[in-house]
Amino acid sequence: MSESNGLPKGWVRTTLGTIHQDHAVGITPGDEPERQFELYSVPSFPAGIPEIVLGKDVGSSKQKVAPDAVLVCKINPRINRIWVVGNHTNFPKIASTEWIPFWPVSEILPHYLCYYLRQHSFRDYLAANASGVGGSLMRVKAATLASYPLCLPPHREQRRIVAKIEELFSDLDAGVAALERVKANLKRYRAAVLKAAVEGKLTEKWRAEHPNTEPASKLLERILAERRKKWEASQLAKFAAAGKEPPKNWRDKYQEPAAPDTANLPKLPKGWCWATVEQMNIAERPVSYGVLQPGPDLSDGVPLIRVGDVADGKVAVDQLKRIAPEISAQYQRTIVQGGEVLLTIVGTIGRTAVVPQSASGANTARAVAVIPVTPLTDSRYVELCLRDPRMRARLTGAAHEVARKTLNLEDVRPAAIPFAPSQEQAQVIAEAERRLSVVEQNETALDHGIARASRLRQSILKRAFEGKLVPQDPQDEPASVLLERIKAERDGNEHAKPFVPKRGRRGSGSAGVSPARSS
Repeated sequence: MSESNGLPKGWVRTTLGTIHQDHAVGITPGDEPERQFELYSVPSFPAGIPEIVLGKDVGSSKQKVAPDAVLVCKINPRINRIWVVGNHTNFPKIASTEWIPFWPVSEILPHYLCYYLRQHSFRDYLAANASGVGGSLMRVKAATLASYPLCLPPHREQRRIVAKIEELFSDLDAGVAALERVKANLKRYRAAVLKAAVEGKLTEKWRAEHPNTEPASKLLERILAERRKKWEASQLAKFAAAGKEPPKNWRDKYQEPAAPDTANLPKLPKGWCWATVEQMNIAERPVSYGVLQPGPDLSDGVPLIRVGDVADGKVAVDQLKRIAPEISAQYQRTIVQGGEVLLTIVGTIGRTAVVPQSASGANTARAVAVIPVTPLTDSRYVELCLRDPRMRARLTGAAHEVARKTLNLEDVRPAAIPFAPSQEQAQVIAEAERRLSVVEQNETALDHGIARASRLRQSILKRAFEGKLVPQDPQDEPASVLLERIKAERDGNEHAKPFVPKRGRRGSGSAGVSPARSS
């Protein structure tokens, strides 16, 4: 039976400010360089285990915390990371000052409070009330939490709620873990498909049925001849535009792209040959990187392709930033027409895509290289070769560290790709895409399943804190009595030592809620 406040009989509605106790004091671990600490840092949260560190290895001030304190992360974008301090060691417990601690209260199970604060409604409240200059400097003040409502059941019902949540979440965890294993298997299968594609294994039968196919070496000869022809035409056009006669021996200035060094490269199928990215590149439009400082996002600007827009052979054209046309015009070489191969070269190295015709006229960011591919070969095949995880590993290995990992274009141009005959390229693409499309469909279904599990967690929490997850027991002491004791203890001795529950009780020890468990 519900009371007039919408809560079950025996429950009470209060605020976090009523139960918030923070007895933490600052500490500089470096003052005790050889002492070991149990550190609850924000980065260690996903692993679910605090760091064990020496004082000399902690470079900033921290705060002392106690076992069963509930930590609320206050920094954007990790708002709503909620962690219960455990008792993994006998070392002093310390925490980053990016946590707002709720010290243990004798009448409230820490894991009840932890689950309550893991509701998305609380996360949204924190996000809406963060302040600062923006981005990672946005934080929530402890005082902001004081007015947030808390639905408090009787103490014994808290135990029943925590036990039921843990039971249901354990089942969900097992289901999500199974889905993640399947995703990992699909990732390995995707890599195997790409490897088989560029080794010619997907088209073995086709080659046997087409023994008279023109070898790739002949195609490469035509590509190189056409490349030189295009370069000469572009040079003559420049002389004509300047009103000058071509100088004697001007053709000698053409730089033939170097052949790949095949000394350490594996043997290719019959009819294939090794070629470099530069050999596939149109001479009059070299491999280039794009806009250095794109400026603000403009609704009527030129679309800009960034690293996050490139993945698995595709460009996410529906989410492109737009920049001022005059900025884009300064980078003519990377204004795409459709059909170019894109390669990310800063930060996340090796993402690839073929520019769709719908993105014609767009430009790229500095971190995205544009590879204009000769029309005598299929740019989708070149992209497939670059997407091969082994090629990505080689490119990543060639990158160097500046502020971020960066790959020079000088390392991209000589990269060797296994070059298939023209007709076979089409077969390789068809066979690979057929298999990869199945992978994508399954990955989408798995992602939907994982998202559904997340929604189920929130549904479980919602029912739990509406009093609908476990039955009420009329013999339970009402939460109103419990709350009066909390207030009396707080008002009577504001500086009382924090209550530390006995170990081993369900819902009150360090076991129960995994910090890394999503809710």
